[in-house]
Amino acid sequence: MKERIVKKILNGERLDEKEGLKLFNFELLELGYLARTVRFRINPEKIVTYVVDRNINYTNICISGCKFCAYYRSPGSPEGYVLSFEELAKKIEETISLGGYQILLQGGLHPQLPFSFYEEMLRFIKSNFPQIHLHAFSPPEIVHFSKISGLTIKEVLKRLIKAGLDSIPGGGAEILSDRVRRLLSPNKCSSEEWLAVMETAHKLGLKTTATMMFGHIETRGEIIEHLLKIRDLQDKTGGFTAFIPWTFQPKNTRLRHLIKVGSAEYLRVLAISRIFLDNIKNIQVSWVTQGSHIAQIALEFGGNDFGSTMIEENVVAAAGVSHRLSEEEIRHYIKSAGYIPKRRKMDYTLLE
Repeated sequence: MKERIVKKILNGERLDEKEGLKLFNFELLELGYLARTVRFRINPEKIVTYVVDRNINYTNICISGCKFCAYYRSPGSPEGYVLSFEELAKKIEETISLGGYQILLQGGLHPQLPFSFYEEMLRFIKSNFPQIHLHAFSPPEIVHFSKISGLTIKEVLKRLIKAGLDSIPGGGAEILSDRVRRLLSPNKCSSEEWLAVMETAHKLGLKTTATMMFGHIETRGEIIEHLLKIRDLQDKTGGFTAFIPWTFQPKNTRLRHLIKVGSAEYLRVLAISRIFLDNIKNIQVSWVTQGSHIAQIALEFGGNDFGSTMIEENVVAAAGVSHRLSEEEIRHYIKSAGYIPKRRKMDYTLLE
């Protein structure tokens, strides 16, 4: 069985679900070799890309109540906030002054804000900063907008595109298994709804990313289930530009009793993702959760993108993990790992 799987990978053949699960039994360095082979088949040049952007969380008020989140506050909490448009503008001006050209805009599922607020927020940003690429609103937010407005997912997306939405981040996927979702985030959209938002977005011409947060209560079988659902949708639409797996950070969350997943398991899942997702061009490494040195090693385990400078990042930091890297440092770590750093856009067209 193992020899057949290796042969299929080296020949560029697709693995099925059962074969994907068998990859967990491979030696770590063997997996790394196979993932690196696939990486250079799909992306032959020794280029590692990155984007200069900022994460802005427009509100931390959320009714989802996810057990893995240390950042959200319940409605009525004295620590809850909604950013004013003036505060937004200040953050974007600062981003531009630091060479940024993209904003990742996400928030909680706020029960009181009307759908028009989100349209106005996009219009405000686009009218004042037309050069900024707006990578905004994960699928759970889109589903929430649909519920509060009575509009379909398609109608919500059309209106957001008209207001200035450029692309959608892959947040809120966690693990696309409804067993996991029922236990971790029962008030959040189902895996079917997450995939439906992405399919609709792709059909409307929006590019999106896909993510996976692992290392909590999921099984290895559910990791493969997640990858299979992403791969199947990519077969249909081709709309995912990248896949970003990252590890759950338990500190300060309601799952703080769980032991944090180590770097070896991170590299294993990253490599399996690269091998299994044969139709997604780019795999992003997570220096935000792993630190710069593991991110460098991850470039030998199938990763070809160093993610974002993240001029601001709040959600992972709230779980007690705070790695900061400037653009200069990102370029340094890519170069010292033996690769050529290149700025990119969200759709992975190079900017240099």
